[in-house]
Amino acid sequence: MATILQTVSLKEARFYAPIGYYEEEQILGNEFFVSIDVCFPFKNTETEDLHNTLNYEELYQLAAKVMQPKRKLLESAVAEMLNQIRDAVDHAITIEVVIRKSNPPFGGDLSSSQVSLKYNRN
Repeated sequence: MATILQTVSLKEARFYAPIGYYEEEQILGNEFFVSIDVCFPFKNTETEDLHNTLNYEELYQLAAKVMQPKRKLLESAVAEMLNQIRDAVDHAITIEVVIRKSNPPFGGDLSSSQVSLKYNRN
């Protein structure tokens, strides 16, 4: 039997955060962009009812909270976001979290670096 899937996304939410391996990055901070995709079964009972979907404002608030503390690695922030979403949205089929860091400070000519994790419920 076929299933219709819905994806709710947050794309390129911009944060300035104290995340970086080097102490200077944790002091000065950097610009980051967070994207989140959550895919789940579509229930077309009432498409104007927020309870039948996922509130992307809540995804933004979760991302904002996770991006606040000092961290050395983006991996810890990506993992924390993924785990919190997985716990909150038990009907999710897939979840993908991507954090892109602008201008990583290691001396090369590079526009960004990124880390992502993807969850697939089997």
